Amino acid sequence: MSKFVKLFSLVVIVALTSTSDLFAQEAGSNGLAVMGKAIGAGLAVIGAGIGLGSIGKGVTESMARQPEIAGSIQTGGLIIAAMLEGAALIAIILAVFGAA
Repeated sequence: MSKFVKLFSLVVIVALTSTSDLFAQEAGSNGLAVMGKAIGAGLAVIGAGIGLGSIGKGVTESMARQPEIAGSIQTGGLIIAAMLEGAALIAIILAVFGAA
């Protein structure tokens, strides 16, 4: 199974399971807007996961090549990962609570 198919199926699963408002038949409810919010939040989570994975890979390879400076490499990796998590959280908040 290709990466695209896995990624797309994960986005669809997140979109369908995280939106209880999507299937609510309330007056004035726009189901497509809710689904768009769920897809946006799902893409933010997937992007953060890919980014954190590449940060972890880079930090691990760097520490394996130069073990004498492993502490400073680990510190830098943790700072970058924290910044990425903050950006992902902001993206999720904007996707869910942003203007529809």
